[in-house]
Amino acid sequence: MAQIPNLDNAPINLTSLRVHYQKELITILKNIRGKKCLVIDPKLSGSLSLIVQTSLLKEHGVELRHLAADPLQTECPKVVYLVRNQLELMMPIISHVQNDTSKGLQREYFIYFVPRRSVVCEKILDEEKVHNLLTIGEFPLYMVPLDEDVLSFELDLVCKECLVDGDRSSLWHIAKAIHKLEFSFGVIPNVRAKGKDSVRVADILNCMQAEEPVTCDMGMPEIQTLILLDREVDMVTPMLTQLTYEGLLDEFLHINNGAVELDASIMGVQQEGKKIKVPLNSSDKLFKEIRDLNFEVVVQVLRQKATSMKQDYTDITTTTQTVSELKDFVKKLNSLPEITRHINLAQYLSTSTSKPSFLGRLDMEHTIVESEGYDICFEYIEEMIHKQEPLVGVLRLLILFSLTNLGLPKKHFDYLRRELLHSYGFEHMSTLNNLEKAGLFKKQESRSSWLTLKRALHLVVEDTDTANPTDIAYVFSGYAPLSVRLIEQAIRSGWRPIEETMKLLPGPHSETKKGGFLRGPDSLSGGSSNIDKVTDGRRSLVLVIFLGGVTFAEISALRFLSAQEGMAYDIIVGTTKIVSGHTLLDTFVEKMS
Repeated sequence: MAQIPNLDNAPINLTSLRVHYQKELITILKNIRGKKCLVIDPKLSGSLSLIVQTSLLKEHGVELRHLAADPLQTECPKVVYLVRNQLELMMPIISHVQNDTSKGLQREYFIYFVPRRSVVCEKILDEEKVHNLLTIGEFPLYMVPLDEDVLSFELDLVCKECLVDGDRSSLWHIAKAIHKLEFSFGVIPNVRAKGKDSVRVADILNCMQAEEPVTCDMGMPEIQTLILLDREVDMVTPMLTQLTYEGLLDEFLHINNGAVELDASIMGVQQEGKKIKVPLNSSDKLFKEIRDLNFEVVVQVLRQKATSMKQDYTDITTTTQTVSELKDFVKKLNSLPEITRHINLAQYLSTSTSKPSFLGRLDMEHTIVESEGYDICFEYIEEMIHKQEPLVGVLRLLILFSLTNLGLPKKHFDYLRRELLHSYGFEHMSTLNNLEKAGLFKKQESRSSWLTLKRALHLVVEDTDTANPTDIAYVFSGYAPLSVRLIEQAIRSGWRPIEETMKLLPGPHSETKKGGFLRGPDSLSGGSSNIDKVTDGRRSLVLVIFLGGVTFAEISALRFLSAQEGMAYDIIVGTTKIVSGHTLLDTFVEKMS
């Protein structure tokens, strides 16, 4: 199955976006004549694999390597580095050049920064006296189509950079990416933003549109509405365990750039130590059908498909069939590898999700979200710490507890903080400081507004039918993602009707409309969503961008929303990165060098 997803069914022409980036990279390589070694920043390799096939690069005389500290092993006279503009990536490059120079090797060196060059990086190259040996350029890869309705800016650290480091340089990058989209699909006439970083991106985008107007005469823009949402506005959702099929795969196996790498034994291949890469995107028709379902339902669907195929096999071998019937059966057989693949993955997930520890944690998550049994929750987390369960898993539940209580009473905060450091080591003090600075684990200073939010936004839905869902709450078996409730409200009737609720959430909100920039409640007319509709009968297109990451469960909820009767909108999700609670929290954990 192809690693690169098929984008033919995308609501807008994302294929053209991919082809554009592919051509830009090939042009860079063509302009460097002869044999060359392309040394890729490992963090970029997944993104590149979604844009260009390795075989295509090799056709252009390219030898591929990953950037590492070890001396570069290649006979190529030209070395091309493709790297993000991160300071730590400069040292291996400097080492390579200096090592070659000391051996008298004469090579041509090229660095292409993704998406743009950096003064700080160039300064260190200059200080180490290698700058004059390098030709420096840019490969402006601002976003990657992960699937037919998902775009990623591939910025891992946005949440931590904005909440802890005060580094908001990524916001320019995000605004630039949106502006580049506008050159292909027209100026987006309606922009809604919630959270200080989202409002800032809307401001930057406004300035970019003024400085570099989109002049293409396209008539009606293809994207009618942009909704920008800070992850900080809803940090509760990613702390919960995702219960959709794709979400659970990410929780247990970590999906990276639309694929999982796992032990061959999970896929039924008995070969010790062997790893298998399994692509997971909409090109796999069965995956497209089941990815957004609650996992309870997935097992039933796979069982039905396997039973149906078994019955077809029995019919074909015991009765005389026409050529047409045989042909239909062979067509069904083509889907056998897909069914086998997902049965193996589902079996692995079933083993993990049936454990008492997993089920106990789910119960505790729901108890916390429902704001019931404070003492029971406190004792459960205390016990996890004393058992020294994996740190990120403990922090995830602790943060959920802190967020829904708007912090913990000083006595409890100090006690749990002390116990964490005693159990896991005082080297984690900086991690806890990061979480406190980000407002994720903190002392309680005022009364929690969680109960008000829960009621106003109908976040907890009793008796959720996961098999035949009628509400987005099915993705967490009874909890509706707060982020998606806000998006649903923005699309259906604007934020004006829930103005008081919006004030309970972090950061300001704003709305930009074509012909002027308006901010605050007066700009959000109750029926403002009507202006987003296309009048010629087509479905309107909403681009929702999460600054700081989005979970697969939230994407599933948005797909469900878009598919509802009476919802005349297609939704494309843009994100700085796909995250789970673990991968998001991992960026806050200070690694010991």
